[in-house]
Amino acid sequence: MTDSDVLDIALQTMVVALKLSAPILLPALVIGFVISLFQSMTQIQEVTLAFVPKVIGVGISLLFSGNWMLHTLIDYTHDLFARLPGLLG
Repeated sequence: MTDSDVLDIALQTMVVALKLSAPILLPALVIGFVISLFQSMTQIQEVTLAFVPKVIGVGISLLFSGNWMLHTLIDYTHDLFARLPGLLG
């Protein structure tokens, strides 16, 4: 296993992690920003106000993208296991 192999695996791992985290983080970020903007305009300073919409948004996001996320992770794992004999030999 060479340095370039390790860097290639690390790069692919980070790309897959970014792909898998984006459908969860982006709705939470947008919902949090909208709720924060609403709270600053109305001067409602309730900390728990953003929690429930974020949970609902992330849940809906997981319902729509969960299947794709699972297939992406399975494809990456199969690819990694297929490359394993070449990396060790």
